[in-house]
Amino acid sequence: MTTTQYRVELDLYTGPLDLLLYLVRRDELDIGQLPVAPVVAQFLDYLQLLEAIDLDTVGDFIVMASTLTEIKSRLVLPSDKPETEIELDEDPRSDLIQQLLEYRKFKDAAQRLEDRAAKWQERYPRLTDDRPKSGRDASHDRIKEVELWDLVSALGRILKLQEDTRPASILYDDTPIAVYIDRIGTRVRTEKKVRFNSLFDNETLRSKIIGMFLAILELLRHHGFRAQQDAEYGDIYVLPPLETLTDSDKAEHTDTADHGHDA
Repeated sequence: MTTTQYRVELDLYTGPLDLLLYLVRRDELDIGQLPVAPVVAQFLDYLQLLEAIDLDTVGDFIVMASTLTEIKSRLVLPSDKPETEIELDEDPRSDLIQQLLEYRKFKDAAQRLEDRAAKWQERYPRLTDDRPKSGRDASHDRIKEVELWDLVSALGRILKLQEDTRPASILYDDTPIAVYIDRIGTRVRTEKKVRFNSLFDNETLRSKIIGMFLAILELLRHHGFRAQQDAEYGDIYVLPPLETLTDSDKAEHTDTADHGHDA
């Protein structure tokens, strides 16, 4: 199966920084004392996953990985001072830390604006659909980076399990992504709420798992499906578009949304 006609786009500037911020927040790290060694290892793990799903801007992540590796090597060079006593102007992490702090500031501000817009939208719904009906390249639509990192993280866990059960011979799956979109969409509409991991149960073919993952991204991006986490960085659930739910389903969704958050 080839994925060259379906690519995921991230902002050219904020992509690598957003992944770094995601890792810092997930592991509750101190940005000011950015522990480079574990961050480099995790960043490289994500880089492998991004290459697997054919990310357009993977080059920017490779540059960041190189920067992190260089910083790590400079930190392990012999020094008369322990790492905790290195002056800020001597610290090879200082520029990156400053960028990360600035990016977090803008990201938090953007999130507040987005939350305000969402509340305003509930009071004054749009009269027309913002998304063009046709004539638009699918790769031009964007997924919020934090949503992508949660999904990519879940994909990574699935692929690690798959490595233990994959067939001895190399097999390729040429099923069109449209087929997976239809199958997964039908299941989610029927069951109302499907755990992300369960969509890959009993699948051992890596190319098939990647194809199904891309289909889920397509459902989230273009078909109104939603991803929700009941706990931060916890299990991800895929839900159908709100307009397909009955009134009782919507009431149940509203109740569960008070205890969770959309991914």
